[in-house]
Amino acid sequence: MSAPNELKTALGDNAARQLANATKTVPQLVTVSPRWLVHLLQWLPVEAGIYRLNKVKNPLDVQVACTQRDEAALPQTYVDYEEQPREYFLNAVTTILDVHTRVSDLYSSPHDQIKEQLRLTIETIKERQESELINNPDYGLLANVDDAQRISTLTGAPTPDDLDELITKVWKEPGFFLAHPRTIAAFGRECTRRGVPPATVSLFGCQFITWRGLPLVPSDKVPVVDGKSSIILLRTGEQRRGVVGLYQPGLAGEQSPGLSVRFMGINRNAIASYLISLYCSLAVLTEDAIAVLEDVEVDKFHEYAHVYQ
Repeated sequence: MSAPNELKTALGDNAARQLANATKTVPQLVTVSPRWLVHLLQWLPVEAGIYRLNKVKNPLDVQVACTQRDEAALPQTYVDYEEQPREYFLNAVTTILDVHTRVSDLYSSPHDQIKEQLRLTIETIKERQESELINNPDYGLLANVDDAQRISTLTGAPTPDDLDELITKVWKEPGFFLAHPRTIAAFGRECTRRGVPPATVSLFGCQFITWRGLPLVPSDKVPVVDGKSSIILLRTGEQRRGVVGLYQPGLAGEQSPGLSVRFMGINRNAIASYLISLYCSLAVLTEDAIAVLEDVEVDKFHEYAHVYQ
């Protein structure tokens, strides 16, 4: 028998919690990123999933002249087109989501299980979309940089001089730099080391560092291999003859541009299936719309550690 001074005088926390309702969050997905590239591109609807990029053939052959007032002869010319222009076909990022009906029937309060499963799957598909826009071997940004638009850093770490050289390659209304966050950090350290800390600009409610007024936009989809990465500079928009995104409009079950969710039915094992598809591609309208700084070392901080001590 317990001693009188050991008797409980109040309800304990552990017992009290059995009567309380915990506030529950929706599932948090660590792989979700802002996907700035998708937001900053102009997206064009594509008919029948095909985008034909017509270009002028031999543009320097178009002849014009400034004649004197007393000259009667005028140059004759015409503008020729490429006879076999490149055609872009939309790429599908897709998966099938399975949800047991027992789960959705019994465990959908306070959060709808089907809604959350779809949300998390769609977020993952959109992350893969941005990765494909950068890395796809057919239409991705890195695979479509003209050889004349590729440069290498002279010092290893990305410097203001490197970005200035990159701007000379995309000097017609450049839009933004795209780089891995570690690369942007390496550039910021170089600027600080040289005594020219970069200015910042607010976009979409977030702060970005800039160089020459152009924001350095982060994306963890830009690959870092053996401590080296790339910095891409883009001009975007159809009117600027830049980089554009492509999507298929009017899909069955369309949730957002190019994204479709379609119910596939319930099988004999009571599994409900949903087909989730995102159709997209990317086109570089002219060669000078994009340039890349290659072989950038992103982990050279140790060489300049004395600067910060």
